[in-house]
Amino acid sequence: MLDTTVRVAEIVDAEAFEEARKPELFKLTLDLGEETLDSAAQLGYNHDPDGVVGRQVLCATDLGTVNIAGYESEALTLGVPDDDGHPVLVAPTADVPLGGELY
Repeated sequence: MLDTTVRVAEIVDAEAFEEARKPELFKLTLDLGEETLDSAAQLGYNHDPDGVVGRQVLCATDLGTVNIAGYESEALTLGVPDDDGHPVLVAPTADVPLGGELY
């Protein structure tokens, strides 16, 4: 069984990922306090790149790296489906220390 670590990160940069085949994909830079990771996330249905910068989110950090159209995604930014099945970010309801692990 694989143990997955879910940690708090702040999105410090976000841009549309035009090269990807999946629609509405973003390239994210995540600050976890002591390290920075890149993540590709399909957020464009419910979010815009400028609107997610500065937000704290939850991400899985130990699933390995995935190459998407030449971009190395190092973390899985977590979301839950809206009524149409499109991702909505999962985030703490108050600011918490970056890098903190989900209990």
